[in-house]
Amino acid sequence: MLHIRLIALGTLKESYWRDAVCEYQKRLGAYAKVEITELKEYRLSENPSRREIDAALEKEGADILSSLLPRSFVVALCVEGKQLSSEELADRLADIMQTNGALTLIIGSSHGLSPSVKAAAQLRLSVSRLTFPHQMMRAVLLEAVYRSLSILAGGKYHK
Repeated sequence: MLHIRLIALGTLKESYWRDAVCEYQKRLGAYAKVEITELKEYRLSENPSRREIDAALEKEGADILSSLLPRSFVVALCVEGKQLSSEELADRLADIMQTNGALTLIIGSSHGLSPSVKAAAQLRLSVSRLTFPHQMMRAVLLEAVYRSLSILAGGKYHK
């Protein structure tokens, strides 16, 4: 069974996001063991300088890198990442299940991810060219993984 760790900065404040994430975490239970790790998002001033942002990203990056699972295939969500169809993601997940057995998905803060985290990732993934709230992205990403694993299992969820 695939072991999935979702690493995200910050917490889900609204109950509807928590409910959506719980629903997809429950659905994924048929295909994978899912673990969500929330890490501290470093606070910045109201109008942070580039230097402040970079320092926060490096601190967050160190926390993320220390949370990675051994042998895990690491996917960093970032705007410059590759966009995949559900079927393409399913193919990638099939390979990961065969070779790694573990998948780590990383969602950064509102300022993104540090270069060190992006460099550690075997795949940089972009869900869309549009910008979404980071809290929403947890539910969207888990749904995409669920859809892809359902495709691999021959399920009827994907139409």
